[in-house]
Amino acid sequence: MSISIDNYSENLLDIYSDKNSSAGKLEESLGKDYSEASDDELMGVCKEFEAYFAEQIFKALQKMVPESEEKSSSGTLDYFKDMMVQEYAKSATEGEGLGLAKMLYESMKRDYNT
Repeated sequence: MSISIDNYSENLLDIYSDKNSSAGKLEESLGKDYSEASDDELMGVCKEFEAYFAEQIFKALQKMVPESEEKSSSGTLDYFKDMMVQEYAKSATEGEGLGLAKMLYESMKRDYNT
């Protein structure tokens, strides 16, 4: 009996790609009405957006780094690389972060008149 690693990695990616993608989480959050949201909920959405924005910047920067010719891409490796980038983005936006979340929060507070 043999187990194919490629088969496993494809199944793993199918299971987790949509549920754990930061874009999916952000899209779900942005689809809500925040006119009655608490300050914490509003700031949470702003932080999510800031983390997503930082993740997209990190991914763009990562594409600029030349890859070695010896590298063979694996679906599982790419998945975990994406997870690592998501964690770096969350880390970069903790605390004061980039300042984008604070600006968005203030703008949303002004727009919702709360």
